[in-house]
Amino acid sequence: MELLTPEPWADYDLIDTGGFEKLERFGAYIIRRPEPQAIWQKSLSEEDWLEKADARFNRLSEKQRIADGNEQGNWQKKANMPDQWQVSYHYKEMSLKFRLGLTGFKHVGIFPEQAVNWNFIYDTIKQTNEEQPSVLNLFAYTGGASLAACSAGAKVVHIDSVRQVIHWAKQNMELSGLNSIQWVVEDALKFVRRETRRNHRYTGIILDPPAYGRGPDGEKWIIEKDLDELLQLCSRLLLPNGFIIINVYSLGWSALILENLFRLHFSGFLHYIRYGELFLPDSFGNKLPLGSFLYLIKTNTTP
Repeated sequence: MELLTPEPWADYDLIDTGGFEKLERFGAYIIRRPEPQAIWQKSLSEEDWLEKADARFNRLSEKQRIADGNEQGNWQKKANMPDQWQVSYHYKEMSLKFRLGLTGFKHVGIFPEQAVNWNFIYDTIKQTNEEQPSVLNLFAYTGGASLAACSAGAKVVHIDSVRQVIHWAKQNMELSGLNSIQWVVEDALKFVRRETRRNHRYTGIILDPPAYGRGPDGEKWIIEKDLDELLQLCSRLLLPNGFIIINVYSLGWSALILENLFRLHFSGFLHYIRYGELFLPDSFGNKLPLGSFLYLIKTNTTP
């Protein structure tokens, strides 16, 4: 079991955590959002939080929260705070730009802890011998992992069930000066079932499944019910020299669950495997847990 956190990057800081909230800087702006795992006390005073935050997310009452954990609410903004702005991320020759926005579900368009995964994806693709590796990104959201794979030279198939989110990911690709991404609005499990029937194969597969979700035609995704089948199918899509990465941020999901599933479905690929937790440290040394991860590569040497 490992604990992984991104290297510091210029456009992001986790300033403080506690009281079921987090205070973060994205580029030039500081935002305040709910965080259910920050059960400890804040290090800064309430006055400091009020002074620093350019925008604060106010969630609806508990009775109005939706089932998938994406809290609905609205933003209380200071006069200087725009609805949309941009941040950058750099690693080796990879240079990414993201359009951020204040959504009604407390998200802003990226999850900063995922920078660890972006670096892993970039390095792993760079080490392949294929002229243009193929990568499948499932539950791909606004495309950070897709951009990392594309930056490394891969041809990417980006799957998400929400058309507006696909449009957002396209904007990020254009801001980053990239191409070679195929956009598909579809339910992830339905897409993978079809790909296995077609005997399509991929160098890399990236998964970031939510606890609950809906496909464009009302398909229901429940991680406890559907992840086992999805991983079984993905094992048939992965090329012999391929890699797979999964990130699960559902509360209560241990990395050991992922290890058990992968040992069951990817027994022929267990040449190199890493798993554990992702976290972000705040400025006062508190470690905020942000999900479990697993990396698997069929290789004779570790990256």
